[in-house]
Amino acid sequence: MGRQPHVLVIPLPLQGHVAPLMKLSHKIVDHGIKVTFVNTEFIHAKVTASMAVKGEEKNPIRLVSIPDGLEPGDDRNDALKLTQSMLKVMSVHLKDLIEKINQSNDDDQISCIIADTTVGWALEVAEKMGIKRAALFPAGPGTLAFQLRITKFIEDGIIDIKGNPIINNLIWLSKEIPAWSSTELPWSCPGDSKMQNVLFEYCTFRVNHFKLCNWLLCNSFYELDPPACDLIPGIIPVGPLLLGNQLGSHAGSFWPQDSTCLTWLDKQPVGSVIYVAFGSLTTFSQQQFDELALGLELISQPFLWVVRSDITDGPLAEFLHVFRTRINDRGMIVEWVPQEKVLDHPSIACFLSHCGWNSTLEGISMGVPFLCWPYFADQFHNKSYICDAWKIGLGLIPDENGFITRHEIKTKIETLLSNYVIKTNALKLKEMAKKSVTEVGSSFNNFESFIEQIKH
Repeated sequence: MGRQPHVLVIPLPLQGHVAPLMKLSHKIVDHGIKVTFVNTEFIHAKVTASMAVKGEEKNPIRLVSIPDGLEPGDDRNDALKLTQSMLKVMSVHLKDLIEKINQSNDDDQISCIIADTTVGWALEVAEKMGIKRAALFPAGPGTLAFQLRITKFIEDGIIDIKGNPIINNLIWLSKEIPAWSSTELPWSCPGDSKMQNVLFEYCTFRVNHFKLCNWLLCNSFYELDPPACDLIPGIIPVGPLLLGNQLGSHAGSFWPQDSTCLTWLDKQPVGSVIYVAFGSLTTFSQQQFDELALGLELISQPFLWVVRSDITDGPLAEFLHVFRTRINDRGMIVEWVPQEKVLDHPSIACFLSHCGWNSTLEGISMGVPFLCWPYFADQFHNKSYICDAWKIGLGLIPDENGFITRHEIKTKIETLLSNYVIKTNALKLKEMAKKSVTEVGSSFNNFESFIEQIKH
């Protein structure tokens, strides 16, 4: 009997990256493989605090942490500062952690490292230490195929060496894949050039790190986007990575999840609730936030709205107090929810979303139509897939001042809810997603084969 494999998993310290890697870890643990999950100290504290609120039973995954190099009071929303600090210190701490684990017990040796593709330095550490390496790309295969062609786009004069478009044209990878607008690239960050530079650097570094991994996993399923998957050598789609019914398992949430919304949803008519959630990073100006609230107020349907405390820089508590009184019991506003359970609830009618990849996959898996309001990076192109390729949603269109108005929100929701074709397409995709992860499905087979290879 050989020693039990021991996998070390390391994500980028952002909610949208920790969640899929945590879900993957739960799947790996179910196959009798030991998993140690490495967060930064700052994120580790958040995750363990939100688990304590939930009254989590003993976690089958061992959670450990290493420093990110910043001081406790530093602003971790400063992407440039955080990235530079992580690059400088985290690889050394990771190496020390692995050595410590390997020395502590002969049966505990790390046999494989699974790293988020945005923390390629972890793959470098693993390679130097002679440990097997897998990378998980947490976004869609279309985005990955696009990033793999960055060098070619620069050579062809489509973008410059900083990722800025040279010509304002549509960029096509193939006629089957929706085109990218030159102002909405996977690293586009409207109004924030510093963040855009950080994102572009991530994308360019990432390409070199792919060469270091033995396996390239992707949180998607082949049937969702065959043309993009076919453009990526060696891609292994293992998604959708969902918690499903794994009771007690925790998706590494940074905030305590408010499950009271599920009881509220139980009281609403089937297919009546507008679910509104913009992920962990989207922020709004006060004016745009007010417009969204007024749009929800104009609709005669019940709504569940996730409002993080940092979603706008305005006086949020005061605004929400007044707004709640106006809408009475028709809407529920919470800070964070168990999103898979919400989307799977029979009372949900549609999902007003920023189109982050995790939200996109979860909505697809639950068969929910989308109303798209992308914020940055790959979200613009996810919207193109949702509206143009899969035809499971509609996009919100800004007015001449760049605002999404209350009337646009009201009109689009009404149009979406009466669109039978979109609803039917959403249910078809749900079946396809379900099939891919059940026995003999494409993602199921890919994952089983990956597990077998790790074990040997």
